[in-house]
Amino acid sequence: MKNLVSMKDLSVEQIMAILTQAQAFRDGESSNLTKKYTMTNLFFEPSTRTKTSFEMAERKLQLDVLPFETGFSSTLKGETLYDTVKSLESIGVDAVVIRHEQNNFFDELIDKVKPVIINGGDGTGNHPTQSLLDLLTIQQEFGTLENKVISIVGDIAHSRVARSNADALIKLGAKVNFVCPPEWQGEFNTVNNIDEVIESSDVMMMLRVQHERHDGKTSFSKESYHADYGLTIEREKRMKDSAIIMHPGPFNRNVEIASELIECNRSRIFKQIENGVYIRMAVIEMILKGRE
Repeated sequence: MKNLVSMKDLSVEQIMAILTQAQAFRDGESSNLTKKYTMTNLFFEPSTRTKTSFEMAERKLQLDVLPFETGFSSTLKGETLYDTVKSLESIGVDAVVIRHEQNNFFDELIDKVKPVIINGGDGTGNHPTQSLLDLLTIQQEFGTLENKVISIVGDIAHSRVARSNADALIKLGAKVNFVCPPEWQGEFNTVNNIDEVIESSDVMMMLRVQHERHDGKTSFSKESYHADYGLTIEREKRMKDSAIIMHPGPFNRNVEIASELIECNRSRIFKQIENGVYIRMAVIEMILKGRE
């Protein structure tokens, strides 16, 4: 694994190796890197969880982290992403995490620059490390993903989380339901009624409504969306006793999920965030170790 830009790049064996190493880091294992590396994080879209957990992962691996503020970079003067990364390569950066609004931004970088490229989210396309931390969270809960029923509910068409998880979960033998209003179906085969999947699901994975990608055309009020597609307190009561709630964040309370459920006994939302640090440690170490 030279870079990580999509879950499609990973075999089942590679996915399991990352999950195993992430769990080892969570259990206290130290890094096996023998060289000193420098990383930087280029986030051209807002981020709390992904950006800070990458930074924490890099520090736990004892890497040198070069600060980079996209809002003060030469991209504002028209510099291309390629020229930005090529400049970072020239000053000695070994690996770059990038989040960008453009789908497949990495096509102009892979095999054209020396630094490792890790995708922190591209437009509506891919978010591989989010998928990996979701897989780790589910595996911790059930011991396996095989034959587990995962229902992903929300703004499917605009969700890089849905796309990345679709690729990975199906590879690992899970059954995946996609639930959304008909106009947010995209290329997915979806169910339009959340109540059809509540009682059979092992995981209810709720997604944020991505208003910023709708060009102001969202036809739902917060109240109507919550009533029709949200995980309400009443729906939670109908879930399997063993079922869990997940959400990649950021979450809109009382829109896609009732506020009272965010920290309820079923919720693994903050555990997902914690797992993100260890997944990102595992990904970074695996890629850099391959270059030693």
